[in-house]
Amino acid sequence: MIVITGAAGFIASVTAGLLNRKGHNDLILVDDFSKKEKEANYIHKKYRLLVDRNVFPEWFDEHHAQVHFVIHLGARTDTTEFDYSVFQKLNVDYTLALWDLCTRHHIPMIYASSAATYGMGEMGYEDSHEIVHQLQPLNAYGRSKNEIDKWILNQDTCPPFWAGLKFFNVYGPNEYHKGRMASVVLHSFEQIQKDGQVKLFRSHRPDFKDGQQLRDFVYVKDVADVIVWLMEHQPENGLYNVGTGHARSFYDLADSTFKALGMETNIRFIDTPVDIRDKYQYFTEAKMDKLRKAGYHRTFTTLEAGVADYVKGYLVENKTF
Repeated sequence: MIVITGAAGFIASVTAGLLNRKGHNDLILVDDFSKKEKEANYIHKKYRLLVDRNVFPEWFDEHHAQVHFVIHLGARTDTTEFDYSVFQKLNVDYTLALWDLCTRHHIPMIYASSAATYGMGEMGYEDSHEIVHQLQPLNAYGRSKNEIDKWILNQDTCPPFWAGLKFFNVYGPNEYHKGRMASVVLHSFEQIQKDGQVKLFRSHRPDFKDGQQLRDFVYVKDVADVIVWLMEHQPENGLYNVGTGHARSFYDLADSTFKALGMETNIRFIDTPVDIRDKYQYFTEAKMDKLRKAGYHRTFTTLEAGVADYVKGYLVENKTF
């Protein structure tokens, strides 16, 4: 059996769908399944059992002999949440409990770290273990993920294989429930449907033009592919960036959304809110050398192709993956 935590959420539900397509139907899906608004993400998946996240550690300890891999993607991901105790419980403590169980029972494990650990990018965006203790995340969410990475790197014992994945700006189907934490593609689509235009933050730095703030946008189907590849190949243990390695602008993202809808681009720039302006990232770009050296050589979906597939295949049709 393969365990997937956060299975009602964004990346995990797409990963479960990809595993189904590859013939893996013996899945244990873990999450808080009381939130019916997320039901579409898993209701049509093939799985053995749904397990509530609160009882999963006990279930896992009892049934570990039947589990051969854990994909731990469940987490609190709200970057606007300032109460660190929320992240301590749901992100840090929960992950470390699963790590201990996987270590004790010799079960390989993938867990979700985040590019939010890199902060403003003062140390660059290389997934090197040497810089982890020097990173300065900008918010409580990023801090919680970095605390997990630091703790794991200090352990003398570990699962037979482990990988911590630093996801960059993921977009794609099954994120409809994320609200303000959803990708700019989804927000752009909704703004276009409502007003026929997209609002983007203007630049407050002289070295960046309006809309030219850059992010490494990666399509969720590619992210799921990397996760399944790592599960299948189990290269060297460690932290791995998961992006495309090519930063693109928010203007490009919004423009691609208009083009996918066959519409003329109509973008208006608004001030970045003062409360986040001093922590707003103007550039992120994953260094992908480690994953490539590990043997992952597949091509990442271009921004234009990913946005077109997402908009035409899922948003317009109101479908999930």
